Amino acid sequence: MSLDSPLPFPAQQPPAPERVAFDRHELGQILSLYGRFVAAGEWRDYALNMMREVAIFSVFRRAAEVPLYRIEKRPKLRAKQGQYAVVSQDGQILRRGHELPQVLRVLERKLIRAVDGA
Repeated sequence: MSLDSPLPFPAQQPPAPERVAFDRHELGQILSLYGRFVAAGEWRDYALNMMREVAIFSVFRRAAEVPLYRIEKRPKLRAKQGQYAVVSQDGQILRRGHELPQVLRVLERKLIRAVDGA
């Protein structure tokens, strides 16, 4: 009877891909702004996507439309341009930065105009 090499260990599963997500504080800031726009009648719906390299909070005027704005978090850009960005409907980056409140100000200005214009 010959001794063969021991049976190999069971194949290890590769670790599940990590997903980028907004933390509780970031989500609170975004939802606060979202609530003010909903109260002003400007926004009606949102979607939250968490992927491997980016987390996206999309806002809609109506549920069946293309998002008006996307608030993105890309941690890989943290050391370069900043991990937060607000992107318009046509893909133009309206503001990018390292701090979420600074980046969200570009949308707050639009809220002031929407309330004043009503």
